[in-house]
Amino acid sequence: MNRRIFLLGSAAVAARGQTPEQLIRTALIGVGNRGSYLLEGVLAQPAAKLVALCDIKPDRLDKAATAAARDNPATYADWRSVIDRKDVDAVFIASPPDLHSGMAVAALRAGKHVYCEKPIGITPAQVRAIVEAARASNKVFVPGQQLRSIQQYMEAVHKIRAGIIGDVIMVKAQRHAAADLPHDGSSADWYFDVTRSGGYLIEQSVHNLDLCNWVIGAHPARACGFGGILLYKNDPPGRTIFDCGTLSYEYPGGVKMSFTQNVFHPRGMPNGNQGLYIYGTKGAIDFMGTPTMYALSDESKPVVIADKPEREDPHAHIAAFYNSVVNGAKPPADITIGAAAALTAILGHQAMTRQQVVDWNGLGVEL
Repeated sequence: MNRRIFLLGSAAVAARGQTPEQLIRTALIGVGNRGSYLLEGVLAQPAAKLVALCDIKPDRLDKAATAAARDNPATYADWRSVIDRKDVDAVFIASPPDLHSGMAVAALRAGKHVYCEKPIGITPAQVRAIVEAARASNKVFVPGQQLRSIQQYMEAVHKIRAGIIGDVIMVKAQRHAAADLPHDGSSADWYFDVTRSGGYLIEQSVHNLDLCNWVIGAHPARACGFGGILLYKNDPPGRTIFDCGTLSYEYPGGVKMSFTQNVFHPRGMPNGNQGLYIYGTKGAIDFMGTPTMYALSDESKPVVIADKPEREDPHAHIAAFYNSVVNGAKPPADITIGAAAALTAILGHQAMTRQQVVDWNGLGVEL
């Protein structure tokens, strides 16, 4: 049986065009909803061999092991056992957010390349720890801010940098949903606990806030705002995360950004889901979907500034991680981008919970 597994594994490696020595031996910690998607992405990479899986829930672990049967990975309930393996080159972390920083720091110190799901931390101390560990390491660190790998968005941001709408002076963004996350299932045991998820802004809207930082070209200097539980009061029981929030951010140079979030935007009502409007001195851009520019002159027609490619790799961010590991390419998102995104969300969360203006410098993390 062992010889049969070896021969099957060798055949699979050959089919990928790699020798065993060329493969990046990869481990995945956390195989729930997000982790299952990462698993699919890792298995799609010619340079990857999945050698270990980890989760505290046996049913999820069994399901993931079956999906990865091609590589015959070992399975663990204790993530430290994965980090301790000498034959692991790279670690993907998809645990609940409160565990991201500790796991990533341990992996980096053990000499592993790390792909860490967003947010990389839910407190300034957690972000600071992972920043210090990543900068002290010579290994690749990529945060799961995967919007940075969308070619259409990359092209649009390049044109914004080139001045297509002049200087960016204001941004309006939102993350609205028609319903809360399911109150049962894989995320229910941690998501609604703010000490574990960080809250809706930090766990979910960190993608949108990173996009705002990207188009502005900076992180905010301060924030103020309000949030609360207005619809889902004590639902599920013991809930401590907000179901809505309104925030104002100020960026260097006086650039203003308005951000709203909620989980009760009715389906079918206009202007739902995620939105991003970028205002400049020469015009504005409706960024989400197909980035389209509107000049200040009423006579000008809207202009699409970045077309969607005919084919786009759904796992482009994961592919970029392996490209960085194998070829030394610069990743679309690095530790500074991941930290700035997490801290932007943390800044907003602190502003809502304290109900006062919160300054970036008060977070105490050097970027």
